Amino acid sequence: MSSSMKNLSDFSHIEVGNAKGLKFAIVVSQWNAQVTGALLDGSLQGLQQHGAAEHDIDIIQVPGSYELISGADIALRNESFDAVICLGCVIQGETRHFDFICDAVGNGIANVAIKYNKPVIFGVLTTDNLGQALDRAGGKHGNKGEEAAITAIQMALVSKKYK
Repeated sequence: MSSSMKNLSDFSHIEVGNAKGLKFAIVVSQWNAQVTGALLDGSLQGLQQHGAAEHDIDIIQVPGSYELISGADIALRNESFDAVICLGCVIQGETRHFDFICDAVGNGIANVAIKYNKPVIFGVLTTDNLGQALDRAGGKHGNKGEEAAITAIQMALVSKKYK
């Protein structure tokens, strides 16, 4: 089904689990702040709706999406986090910069997860334009930040179960 009319943040068909007692870091890009601020709001709401306490959530702001990699690495040096959520937004421009950044961020976030053997969640929008980004940051397609929070909860619980 095309995403043109679909809310992508519908979790009614899954059991999310309880985030009580879990610790999360949210690493959020300051670039495209209108979008990343909405993603952050969605992520916080998703975590707290499923039992995460405010004092168990640390927010780390970094300049841009590329710096999410270092931010996640810095967060995971603190072994108390059960999962890290990376939130950013890269919008296609006129040059190939978009391709290089998106590729590096995706690979970098995956590498940090492997390095620390902890869930590091990719909540980075990679869109053609600002409208598409806003649609996915609390607009008609839901909120990718909330999706990232749900994923973080589920993966943190899986990680604890199989430790």
